[in-house]
Amino acid sequence: MKEIVTYVEMTARSQLEPAAPVPGLVLEPLDRDSPLIPDILARIGASYGWKSASRTEEEWVVWFAESPGRTFWLLSFEGEPAGMVSYDLGPGGAVEMKTFGLLPAFVGKGLGGSALTLGLQRAWELAPSVTRVWLHTSSLDHPRALPNYHRRGLRTFKTEEGERGRAGERIEPGA
Repeated sequence: MKEIVTYVEMTARSQLEPAAPVPGLVLEPLDRDSPLIPDILARIGASYGWKSASRTEEEWVVWFAESPGRTFWLLSFEGEPAGMVSYDLGPGGAVEMKTFGLLPAFVGKGLGGSALTLGLQRAWELAPSVTRVWLHTSSLDHPRALPNYHRRGLRTFKTEEGERGRAGERIEPGA
């Protein structure tokens, strides 16, 4: 199926346009070996064709091994797991928000803007050397994802068009 991938970034913490806080919504660190990580990522991604929705246990082991520096954070709402954010700290102070998503039961409840605000604030706090926070989203993700990113101050710096296979693999144009 046709897909447009949009890359967005923020190059200064002052660019963050925070949403109003939602009482009871918190972002907490998760240990890398938490069984919540594959469970929540699979449940978030099932609606959007993410690869995490169909990974086997062996594929999760490989995925974790390929990203030893990735950190995981649990979004909780009133004590219940509501979503997840993960980050990779890259060279030159760039932080990639690898995952941002809410569990289906929490979509449409007015949490997205505040959850993204918490995620972006945490990204800027990961290291004193952070100079850029970026992520990508797909036209197959939630339709309010990209508008939310823009409302929080992230700016588009690149778009790509391609095809996505049934298992979530991105098929590059002409491949």
